[in-house]
Amino acid sequence: MDTLATAFGQQIKKAMSRSKVPTMVTEHNVYQEGDNNILPILDEMANTLILPGSRLDGLENLEELLARAENGKSCLLLLEHYSNFDLSIFSLMTRKAGGRGADISKALVAIAGMKLNEDSPAVAAFAGAYTRIVIYPSRSLLDLDGEKNRGEIIRSNAINRAAMKKLAELKTKGRLVLVFPAGTRYRPWDPASKKGVREIDSYIRSFDYMCCVALNGQILHVNKTDMLNDVVAKDLLLVTVGPVQSCAEFRDKARAAAEAAGIKDLKQASVDAVMADMEKLHLVAEEKRQKLLRE
Repeated sequence: MDTLATAFGQQIKKAMSRSKVPTMVTEHNVYQEGDNNILPILDEMANTLILPGSRLDGLENLEELLARAENGKSCLLLLEHYSNFDLSIFSLMTRKAGGRGADISKALVAIAGMKLNEDSPAVAAFAGAYTRIVIYPSRSLLDLDGEKNRGEIIRSNAINRAAMKKLAELKTKGRLVLVFPAGTRYRPWDPASKKGVREIDSYIRSFDYMCCVALNGQILHVNKTDMLNDVVAKDLLLVTVGPVQSCAEFRDKARAAAEAAGIKDLKQASVDAVMADMEKLHLVAEEKRQKLLRE
């Protein structure tokens, strides 16, 4: 484990030395192109940790979603979130899957919180390998005081306006917009971290088609202290892409079920339905993964 951690740390330093990610997010740099100088480093890091038998299931669903995007439809990928390596895993496993995997990976635009840019050069280097639209997350606004933090609130509004403008521009131009509905990594000691963020309902409402994605197995485990102390491990990974679904139909069904159950927060209900969908994919995939580990 020490050897793995040391090698991983060296690769992080290498990525940091090449990183050109802005350390301060403004309304002028919310769109950040992936850096091809960093991507090979992260691919190498992942490949040393991913065990044989790891794979992506549901490539045909991704290919169908990409085809719809190329025909001008707005398309959304909703992923489970366990570590700062989730985007790296999804990108790499998609490219390794064959077919149109490389085209799919190239079409990805991730929605990322500004914390990835501003909190740590190491985490920023991770994020910098992939194309992103950076937002000011609603969770970051919870502790701000309307008077004391007026400047920061103005900044958050400017960033999010610019981000939504860029999203509107890109989403019908053959891109696949990737979002983590939980808005944060799942932390086993905090069950609330697996609850979907209410704002995700706005994405579902404004997109045409979507796929849910489960991530099973972890090569970077969340640490209670900080991101730089996350634990590296080898593991067998399964990435499972669910079927293409109409966003409108999915949302209408979720809201109807919530209304029938007397639930008043219909926005949260549609996000809860996404989380439930991903959990179903995850549980089925975990059975497959455990069987592969036993073989």
